Amino acid sequence: MNEKTMVADALAGVNGELTRFGEMIPQTENKELKQCLKQMRNACEMSQERLYGLARERSYYVPAARASQQEIEHVRSILTQPSVK
Repeated sequence: MNEKTMVADALAGVNGELTRFGEMIPQTENKELKQCLKQMRNACEMSQERLYGLARERSYYVPAARASQQEIEHVRSILTQPSVK
């Protein structure tokens, strides 16, 4: 297994953990548990940022091109339209 594959696998794993924290945190009523989960999520986010930086630095990950202002406005208009029922 090469380094690029390992970094991609690690990023996928961390992103999955972040998703799970996002699901767990709002579902718990225990304040201590909620705080602990938030701390774990924050540490996970820091790990994800470091892995992302490594992937970018070594050209393992190339982000999508930035959206134009027109594209941003188009998406914003879609998301802010009142829903039709």
